Amino acid sequence: MAIVLILVLSVAAFAEDGPLMNSLLPRLQTAKLNLVESAKLMPEADYAFKLTPAQRTFGQWMEHTIEMNYGTCASLHSAPGPDPLKYKGVTAKSELVAGLEASMGYCEQGFRAMNDTTALQAKKVGKRDVYPVNLMVGLVVNWNEHYGNLVGYLRTKGITPPSTARAQKAKK
Repeated sequence: MAIVLILVLSVAAFAEDGPLMNSLLPRLQTAKLNLVESAKLMPEADYAFKLTPAQRTFGQWMEHTIEMNYGTCASLHSAPGPDPLKYKGVTAKSELVAGLEASMGYCEQGFRAMNDTTALQAKKVGKRDVYPVNLMVGLVVNWNEHYGNLVGYLRTKGITPPSTARAQKAKK
């Protein structure tokens, strides 16, 4: 019985300190910064650019990221969110940048609604039990993968990627 009490108190202490969410939130901020700055840096004319014929256009990467954000982050909220397909087929840079910013904000709200305890509690999504921490870690991984793809598009167009530009500025 004493061991159970110690475990319960330990979990409660971690929930108050927030090491899990304190680790995830900065990763969200960095990914958000990289993705939004990339979207803003690419000239509108190059939103139709593909590295190879088999790949997405730069704009389609934005559309895909927006859809992923709304679709996945809805599970972090207690009410249905915006339609994840709202930006399907959108090609205008201004609309995609605004959509990306809004979808990243929506995800940030979902992250910030979590604490260490709620992030580790299963939620029913359809017929499945889903752990919010799994969704959040998956999103951070996906955002970084998407940014990695976007870096190639930016460099091919002679644009220094945002993370590189910040690192170069910090060295000066």
